Amino acid sequence: MKRREFIKFIGGAASWPLSAQAQQPSMPVIGFLSSRSAGESARAVAAFYKGLGETGFVEGQNLKIEFRWAEGQYDKVPGLTSELVSLPLALLFAAGPPAALAARIATASIPIVFVVGVDPIAAGLVESFNKPGGNATGMTLITGPLAQKRLELLREIAPKAANLAMLANPLSPDAAPEIRDVQASTQANGFQLKMLIASKPSDLTAAFASLSEQHPDGVLVGSDPFFVARRDEIISLAARLRVPVIYPFREFAESGGLISYGASLSATYHQAGVYAGRILKGARPAELPVMQPTTFELIINLKAAKTLGISMPPALLARADEVIE
Repeated sequence: MKRREFIKFIGGAASWPLSAQAQQPSMPVIGFLSSRSAGESARAVAAFYKGLGETGFVEGQNLKIEFRWAEGQYDKVPGLTSELVSLPLALLFAAGPPAALAARIATASIPIVFVVGVDPIAAGLVESFNKPGGNATGMTLITGPLAQKRLELLREIAPKAANLAMLANPLSPDAAPEIRDVQASTQANGFQLKMLIASKPSDLTAAFASLSEQHPDGVLVGSDPFFVARRDEIISLAARLRVPVIYPFREFAESGGLISYGASLSATYHQAGVYAGRILKGARPAELPVMQPTTFELIINLKAAKTLGISMPPALLARADEVIE
């Protein structure tokens, strides 16, 4: 090698560390796949961010998040999932059973954190609660088994209630087990149950129109993400019935619904964010146990009760975690 070429080579080599320093490491990317809608999920997303922040991750600083929203239209979920898994994801977060099942089918290599209401073992998402196995773990809301408690609350509000109705989405993976639990509980408690189905906005109008003709003594709203996304419309339609309607999550009561009983969605999304952060730091989904809620919230909207002309028992109000006036 000639002297001039050697000097040029050495000079170029000396600049390598500077070039390497100038290249910032690429940020990990989380795919956020939700069965719900963006606007009404603001609190859930904030809780997810909070969990990530507690593990040292902040979007825009050392993390990027790609959002995809099905807006309650579950036929969109497979395509949205394909879009996300085609990206260089470090992790896929799946909110709602349709999203979680689509994610599990789409990838066996990308780590998955889910939030679902179904039994994740029965749904095929994990092998067990303590040792999930595979590439997925997350949180379950235990929606179905709460049917008995919601019926007890309804009986307190309307002791003479005999005929009930339940709103369910037949397209949701968690509909069948939740319906079975409700049917078993209503039968054991001597209630008659009428099933109403809705999987798109026009179905909601038709379902509540039929209810107005049947005059039920009370209504149970299923925990499907489609219903959470359309809660304002459901609450407005339910108010016309002027009967007790029990909802699965506090978001309904805060939006004007009469009463809700269930796990905290915010707490669940927060824990999902913590899990996501731990996995980004090297934890394996297979070894992170599926989390279950240990407390459930009873929220009563006293303003809605007064509007509907429903008298809330003092003992029930005393047990409420929150009374909205």
